[in-house]
Amino acid sequence: MLARRHNWIAAGVGLAVVVAAASAVPGWMAARQRDDVARAITGGDSSRAPELIRRYGCGGCHTIPGIPGGDGQVGGPLSDLRKRVYVAGVTGNSADNLVAWIVDPPRFSPRTAMPATGISEREARDVAAYLYAR
Repeated sequence: MLARRHNWIAAGVGLAVVVAAASAVPGWMAARQRDDVARAITGGDSSRAPELIRRYGCGGCHTIPGIPGGDGQVGGPLSDLRKRVYVAGVTGNSADNLVAWIVDPPRFSPRTAMPATGISEREARDVAAYLYAR
């Protein structure tokens, strides 16, 4: 009797693990799809972005999801950027505009506090892909 009860408990635990794993798949797939779309529209590689974000000091001014130390409070938070209508409140939210803004913010807004950091267009595409995927 005890052995049968143990089997039922083990089966219940096993089922719970399978259900938990299955429910995690849609979230993982959604994140993967966001990354694939972000790479396609920006031409960037989001996997290179965390190092670039640290190198150029973006987290000193912005809160950036997934970036240790990316907790700055000077500029706006960079989460859910793909859902916004404007980039920095000054230009329409498109991949090309975001990349151009990252490369040379004063071109769009001469009085912006965000400096031109010297980041290249190629690097800005990687950062844009990362931001659109988050």
